[in-house]
This record gives sequence, structure tokens and C-alpha cells, in this order.
Amino acid sequence: MGTASLKRCCLLFSSPISPFFAARYRRQLPAPDFSSLILASKRLKYPSFSRTVSSSPRASSSQSVFCGVANGTTPIPAETKPYPELYLFNTMTKEKELFRPRVPGRVGMYVCGVTTYDLSHIGHARVYVTFDVLYRFLKHQKYDVRYVRNFTDVDDKIIARANELGEDPLSLSSRYCDEFHSDMAYLHCLPPSVEPRVSNHMNQIIDMIKQILDNGCAYIIDGDVYFSVDKFPAYGRLSGRKLEDNRAGERVAVDSRKQNPADFALWKSAKDGEPYWESPWGPGRPGWHIECSAMSAAYLGHSFDIHGGGMDLVFPHHENEIAQSCAACSKSNIGYWVHNGFVTVNEEKMSKSLKNFFTIREVIELYHPLALRFFLIGTHYRSPINYSMTQLDIASDRLYYIYQTICDCEETLHQHHGNDLKDNLPQDTLQCIQKLHLDFENSMSDDLHTPVALASISEPLRIINDLLHTRKGRKQELRIESLSAMVKEIKNLLGILGLAPSNYSEVLQQLRERALRRVGLTEDELLLKIDERTTARKNKQYDKSDEIRKGLAAIGITLMDSHTGTTWKPTIPHDVHEHASAM
Repeated sequence: MGTASLKRCCLLFSSPISPFFAARYRRQLPAPDFSSLILASKRLKYPSFSRTVSSSPRASSSQSVFCGVANGTTPIPAETKPYPELYLFNTMTKEKELFRPRVPGRVGMYVCGVTTYDLSHIGHARVYVTFDVLYRFLKHQKYDVRYVRNFTDVDDKIIARANELGEDPLSLSSRYCDEFHSDMAYLHCLPPSVEPRVSNHMNQIIDMIKQILDNGCAYIIDGDVYFSVDKFPAYGRLSGRKLEDNRAGERVAVDSRKQNPADFALWKSAKDGEPYWESPWGPGRPGWHIECSAMSAAYLGHSFDIHGGGMDLVFPHHENEIAQSCAACSKSNIGYWVHNGFVTVNEEKMSKSLKNFFTIREVIELYHPLALRFFLIGTHYRSPINYSMTQLDIASDRLYYIYQTICDCEETLHQHHGNDLKDNLPQDTLQCIQKLHLDFENSMSDDLHTPVALASISEPLRIINDLLHTRKGRKQELRIESLSAMVKEIKNLLGILGLAPSNYSEVLQQLRERALRRVGLTEDELLLKIDERTTARKNKQYDKSDEIRKGLAAIGITLMDSHTGTTWKPTIPHDVHEHASAM
């Protein structure tokens, strides 16, 4: 395929404004501040929109790089689904777009995986929690999702680390693949449909490089194969970068042999002491970018629905993927490019290269993995999120409140197990559940607005606690029926967010254990302090009693007195609470 032909393949096709977009246009609300989400329940209202049946064409990227014919029509599913229309922000077009998969009812999604040479940090956690939420929500909307997430197990960083440790590179990367799986399990991320590894897909990679060479978009120098960016006129459309901005040495390797400093490696010739594979150009290994083009095509085809990853991958990785894929197949096209924002530390991006990162293991030593997950989805996925122990304290406290409410509710329901429950519910309970469902669905359909989705459960939780613990609530007609219906809906929605453990009581105990670990106390030591306070109260030493209570509250331990004795729960440390309230 010559240059002129490739230019024709990479034209940007414009489509008219979708009637779906006009129908659902509404004022865009900013993402709520995480602290105010936790400490003050702000009622955000979203209008309700129903999925409708239409013969309109699939809403497509108005400026997407499409290599082939112009966008045609894709049939809309015949059945009406009881969900709002899903909108996703497309990095290619820089706007939210109505989501329409290429094949009705089916979604193909590829997310770039980790390079396995070390433990994963919470920047990685944000990427994979984000796309796990998207995966879960698509499944909730009854889509059949094929989710592909790769492992980069052949890479310069892996080789360098293996050489440092005197370990075989493939053995080292395999070990860290296993560690990554453990981290994802801790964070309640569902396994993808397929997890291909570079080392197992050399044939597919070599075949794609051959096709790119045959189409005149790459060249060979001494066993190395480079992609020629000059042969791809649409280069830079995703990132918005101009070709002349891509200076050698800035995220592209310096090599005087290259025709253009921005050209990137498809195949690297073998070097002493490095793993290699045979190829038509001699022994070597693939460059970084080609692997995702080859493996996504192998499992999803050259055109599929969603390609995702962190914002740092927009350039050069995803920009180069587009160029390679289009050069290999003129019909290559991705419907939606989805990218999450950075995790920052002191306003700097968290990364291993900057050495300012915290591994997932380090964080979950002191905070429950589900508290970390709650923290990550407490900010909209495209916004930057600043890592701090203050925010993790707040997330942990909020999660404890949610799970304690559920446990208290389930204990009450268990006490009434076997009682005949009526089929009807009070009108205010029905309205509460309906509002919860609509608020949750509308916020999630609005580009996965998870902070608002989390806020939507605040009022139902308050009502449950009123029914459980207040005199008026205990006397309410159909109280048990209301509790049963509301807790069922809350648990269902928590499941969509990946926040529904198999045993809520067990997680509450684990939250308590980590709270004690953070303050350097054992439970026995805490119980001694409680006994000391109890003795002081009996002896009417109220100053000493208050001092013990306030001292524990300052470090995040709240004491609760009742006729049966004194119990405790973890809470936000006093200084953290004051700081968050002032925000």
C-alpha cells in the first residue's frame, strides 16, 4: 500500500450530530470534592433518561481516525433496556459520546497492562480499578463483554532488573505477573476474559510487522525495523501533538540511522545477554508498541469498541498503536479511546521513574484494599487524584459506616427470619429505592460518575439507620420489609462498583485491625485503656476518663458506651476530621 493510498485510508470522517446527543443534552455538573462527599451529603439530581429503540446510526467519533470506508450504520438492539444511555468521554474527539458497540449487545475492550518487573503501585491500581468498574457496569447493562488486558513480559526494564538480580528475564516477569494477580484480587478486580503475554505472541507480532513492511510504512536497518511516521499523515490526532514537536530523546529513542527522529522501533535486533526470538530480519525482540496492536487484533479483531489505559499512554504508546494498526490493516478502527487521570503525590504524577510511588502492598498493609478502591473511585476517573493518608482515612471511615449499617440491618433481618413478610412496601420506601436506582444509573451512565453514584446511597443508609436505631423508626409500619428491600438494592449497587465483599462482618474486623495497626496498638492494649477508663468512671475520675477518650479519638478510635458496656470503632483521626471539614 503506497503513501497516497494510506492517506486515503486515514481521512477523518465527520458525522452529523447524533439525535441521541441532542435528546440527552444537559448541564454538566463538576465532580464533587471527595471530602465533601464523605462529610456532607450533597444531593445531586440527574434527570432520568431511558434507553430507547431507534434506527439512527451508531453514534461515532466525529473525528476518529478511521482507516477504511466511512462509518456506516450499525443496527440498534431490538429490545428496550431499562437503563439510561451510556456516555463515555472519547480522548480522540475530546468530548463525551453516546456509547454504541459495533455489534449490538457485545463489547470488545482492550486495556494496556503492566510491564512486570516490580510490584504494582497505586497508579496502576487506579487504571485497573477504573476499567474494572467499566467492565462491571457494561455487564450490568447486559452487554456480553470480551475484556482483554495484556502483560508486557518482554521489555528493556525487565531485562535490566533481571540482570541486577541475576535472574532469567522471563522467570522474573512471570513472578511479577503472579504478584499482579494477587494485587488485583485484593482490590476486587474481576479477571479479564483474556490476559495475553508478549512472550506467547511472537508469531502474531512478527506477522503484523511483515504486513507493515509490505505496505511500505516501515524500513529495516541492520536487523532493526522502524515505523516511518512520515508515512502516516494522521499521526498525532489522538494526542494533539504535531510531528515537529516529537524531538529525539524525549520519549523516543535517539538513533542517527532513523529517517525521522520520531520513528519508533517495531523490532529490535538481539544484543548479548538478552532474550531473543528468530524473525525474517534476524534474531531480536519486539519494540514496546507493536505488542498491543498485535494482541488486540488477535483477540478482538482490527476494529473493536473500547481501548483504555492511563493518560500517560496517550503519547507515545497509543498514538503509535493507531499508526501501526492502520498501517497493517486499512480497516483498523477503535470506537472509543478511554483514559484515566493520574494519581499524584504533592501534585506530581506518581511513577516508578520519579521514585515517588507507593506500591499497592505498602498501602494495603495499613488500609483495607476495599478502602483503597473506595478512595480511587471517590474521584471521577478522568480527574487527577492526590494520594494522601488523610483521604485514605476518610475513605476507610466511610466504608466502615456503610458496612456496619449493612451488618446491623442483616442482623435485624436474621432475628426476624421465618416471619411472614408482606409483599407491599410503604410509599416512601418505594420512592427512596426508585430514586436510589435512578440516581445511581444516571450518574454511572454519565461517563462513570462514580463519586455521585457513591453519594446516592447516603440517604438510603440514613433511613436504614433510622429504622434500626430510632424509636420512631422501630415503630414504622412494614419496617422489616423496608429494611430488606433497601439493603438488597444497596448491596446490588455496591456490587456494580466492586465494593461488595462476600462477608461484611469479616471486612469490618479487618478494617478494625488495620486501624489499630496505623496507630501502633494491639487490640489487647486498646482493651486495657478501655478498662482503665471504665475504672476511672466508676471512681468518678471524670477528667481522667475524658482524657483517655479524647486521646483515643485523636488517633482515630471512638469509644461507644451503652448499658452492656463500652465498645470501639475506627473513625477519622481528630486532626484529619478538622482538616477535611475545613476544605
